[in-house]
Amino acid sequence: MRDLMNQLANDLLDGQPRIVCQVIETRGSTPQKAGSYMIIAPDGRQWGTLGGGCVENEVKSRSLMTLKPDQCQVSSYVLDHDYAWADGLICGGKMIITSQMIEAGNQNFVEYCRVWTKLDESGHGFREAIVQQSNDSTQSIIGQRVLVDYQGQFAAAWPTAPSDQLRDSIRSAKATVQRPVTENGVSVIQWPARIQLLIVGAGHVGQAVAELSARAGFEVIIADDRAQFANLERFPSATEIHVGPFEKILTEIAISARTYALIVTRGHGHDQEALGLLASTPATYVGLIGSRRKIKMITESLREEGLPNDSLARVKAPIGLPIGSQTIFEIAVSVVAELIAWRNLGEPDARKLSGPSAHVNPANPNDQDPGHTRAEVISCK
Repeated sequence: MRDLMNQLANDLLDGQPRIVCQVIETRGSTPQKAGSYMIIAPDGRQWGTLGGGCVENEVKSRSLMTLKPDQCQVSSYVLDHDYAWADGLICGGKMIITSQMIEAGNQNFVEYCRVWTKLDESGHGFREAIVQQSNDSTQSIIGQRVLVDYQGQFAAAWPTAPSDQLRDSIRSAKATVQRPVTENGVSVIQWPARIQLLIVGAGHVGQAVAELSARAGFEVIIADDRAQFANLERFPSATEIHVGPFEKILTEIAISARTYALIVTRGHGHDQEALGLLASTPATYVGLIGSRRKIKMITESLREEGLPNDSLARVKAPIGLPIGSQTIFEIAVSVVAELIAWRNLGEPDARKLSGPSAHVNPANPNDQDPGHTRAEVISCK
């Protein structure tokens, strides 16, 4: 999305008009959810998607044929019409889509795109509101857009600044990342905070997880004590690469509630060292690769060293969803799927998908898994 918004701003500055289409509300099953953007050029080229198929084609055709500069259209599509059958979009849901023709050089909209990008880059998450129905109580107009930062402060708007009533309505809307809302004719989309994924261990598993997680929108940070493994050639998508002794680099990396830490080093000793340094940090997710036996040995050793039980209890181990992973790629899919679940669903629902951690088994504290468990490769980390 960030690249799409940057491209849109640059195209407008380069003298190229664009049509901006966005899904602003959905009900039931739909091919895309609220927030999805599609940008259309006058010659029919497009970037982004509203879900493909007949709906996308109709929005595109209608917009190119009927929209006038700075005009806004709000259209509703029910995905059970006969015309949708051929494209396989009989989802039974409903999509509300807004289309706006933005003239070339529109500085106000360019600034809106720039602020959108800055809010996304900040990593804290933000709200985007689009008016789909004029409302006297909020003194708003159809197509009006407003950005509000994670602290609830007004950041940008198009084409005019929002009224105090509209700002208050946006702030108070009970929108979440999973559940955008529409209240008083205003659709409010909660864009998520960006998660920093700290991968401790630059071996094969770490490399595969880094590649997939970057494509899934995580900001990847690599930490390892081997420069021949932890480098940009092997990790081109990493935003940071730290090389050095674990006891040094893991205390220097800024870790917050937006951090997920994944421990996949080449040996049990390094795993234990990294876990001891990360288990008590503010990181929301701390995961350790390995079998139940290995995890039990490491956690017992750390407990004997004085690491608090509360810190150990929050560790996610073994990591990954139980999909029968065998290859490095399958392990990476399993692990990244779990990370996505934690990010999108929250910890309680994500834990239900993958089950309890290995070291927490009140019914049988001596339980051990003799084989490989979820994401474990003994010789290829």
